[in-house]
Amino acid sequence: MIPLSMHNLFFTFKKSVCAALLGGAVLLSAPLLSLPVQAETLTDDGHPYDEAAEAERLAEPVQSNTLQNWPQGPSCSAEGAIVMDMDTGAILYQKNIHEKLYPASTTKMLTCLIAAENLDLSDTVTFSEEAVNSVPADGSSIGMDVGESITVEECLYGILVGSANECANAIAEKTAGSIDAFVNMMNEKAEELGCTDSHFANANGLFLENHYTSPHDLALIASAFFKNETLLRIGNTPQCHFQATSTQPDDFWITNKHKLITGEVACEGVMGGKTGYTDEAKECLVTGCQRNGMRLVCVVMKEDSPKQFTDTVTLFDYGFSNFSHVSPAESDTSYTLKTADFLTEGTDLFGTATPLFSISEDSTVTLPDSITFDEVTSSIDDSSVITYTYGEGDSAVTLGTAQLLKNDASGDGSAVKTPSLLSRVLGLFLVSGISGTLFVNVPNVLLLVLAVGGTLIVIFEIRALQRYRKSHRGRGRRGRRATPLPKSAGPRRGYELPEEFGRHYYD
Repeated sequence: MIPLSMHNLFFTFKKSVCAALLGGAVLLSAPLLSLPVQAETLTDDGHPYDEAAEAERLAEPVQSNTLQNWPQGPSCSAEGAIVMDMDTGAILYQKNIHEKLYPASTTKMLTCLIAAENLDLSDTVTFSEEAVNSVPADGSSIGMDVGESITVEECLYGILVGSANECANAIAEKTAGSIDAFVNMMNEKAEELGCTDSHFANANGLFLENHYTSPHDLALIASAFFKNETLLRIGNTPQCHFQATSTQPDDFWITNKHKLITGEVACEGVMGGKTGYTDEAKECLVTGCQRNGMRLVCVVMKEDSPKQFTDTVTLFDYGFSNFSHVSPAESDTSYTLKTADFLTEGTDLFGTATPLFSISEDSTVTLPDSITFDEVTSSIDDSSVITYTYGEGDSAVTLGTAQLLKNDASGDGSAVKTPSLLSRVLGLFLVSGISGTLFVNVPNVLLLVLAVGGTLIVIFEIRALQRYRKSHRGRGRRGRRATPLPKSAGPRRGYELPEEFGRHYYD
């Protein structure tokens, strides 16, 4: 045991040492405390902001602006951006649209599309341990616990309104049996939709190196998403109320982070969409919008808040202000005419019958207001699908497609193979009747007869003129040979032919 006096001495020594160490620490840290503290710049939603990186993205070119006579699009600070007509597939605005970028939670649009196509809305989704615990605690969630259950419809609301990562996992397991099996379905569906720049590795969009897509592919996915009535309804919901049940004990509200859906940023005709953010992806936004019969989808990727919202509004205004729909059935005369200029159906012999071949009435192309339909190029494939494009080479833009149809007696059309050149030529002069009888197309036949007759008359006149000129040249030559001088004749002056010589020559 230490005596009391020694104990006090030891305690006093320990206090002195601690005080000395504390004083030294203060002295050493004093220069550091005097240095100015540089605060990190944040966006409006608290994410890191790099002004130089944003300026660099803003300076990158907009590829659609290089197309001759194409409406000039606005600048955009996103790394990649696209405006696409979801009905025709026409790309109205493009900036790095095939660059592979991280999609973050916009991935969930594909997740919900597959689930909606394969599940009943009233089915029950039970949350497994993997579905709940394999996502970070600070990620987007609606607070589902292991063992709790909600319906498929509620799960879709949780994903699209609350961006809930655990709901995306749970519905993936419900759809495919496991998350890995669902990922295979995601990549198969992306390929089916025409995606060429994508590879998906999870159902919620949390960062993985091998989980990426492009603005173009995301627009294709979104176009299919907005054509699904269930997702169109759920995906345009500003707020959602979850009520307590026997399998889910909490009563709560969730609010959408998409400011065009909630109305915090005004935009006419919003159809819905999805937000997304990770540190690697930055802000991503997908939005659908409808005005004046046109439905456009806008995708911006790798941008800083709040510009993903304001740029989207600007790009929609550009699209709706500079483009409109045109009907190929009314504008295209290169494959069929409204009069009977080639194979037609009906009994009218004067060119007013229904064409045997026609372009589908419901087909549409998206045309810039700065060009006319005559400037559009078209091609047709073996399935009689006509593709309309503008521009040349790699910069050519597809404006839409149409189906070439064969009209039957009832006026309904069915797809046919492309009519051959011979069919088109014969169709100028023959009309196919409803009963299969061939009639003569009188106006065209008369025109042919007049053309052929006129050509023959011209040829006859030319030949007659040639014969006339040839005969006159021959007579002139014979006339000069008619009075030759005999070799024995003397000087021509004063010479007279003997009477018998002349008589012999002309007999």
